[in-house]
Amino acid sequence: MVKYYGYLVSDSWLHQRAVDVGYPPAKTPQDSRDIINLASRDVMAATSILSYTRFHRVKTPKGKYFWCIAFACDDPFAAGERLSTYAPPEAKYKALKEALGKDGPPHWYRAI
Repeated sequence: MVKYYGYLVSDSWLHQRAVDVGYPPAKTPQDSRDIINLASRDVMAATSILSYTRFHRVKTPKGKYFWCIAFACDDPFAAGERLSTYAPPEAKYKALKEALGKDGPPHWYRAI
């Protein structure tokens, strides 16, 4: 079971981020998927973390599904991940933490 270390992001937050930066609201399921991808890349680029993070779907311990902007992966052999296997120092995630309005550090979440 692969786990990712990062911050959770909801579909609704990503849709709002897209609208805030000028994308039109999604009208179809395909639009929604496109908006989620564009908004995730936008927030990762705006916080200067795009080069060392990945975007994955994860499941919380309570069984809820979210997107995760991941800084690390517990499986060093995960194909194409190129993520650290260690949690990064706060300096690496501070800008994203502030952009998302989070209080604490990232956490580990199970990939789906």
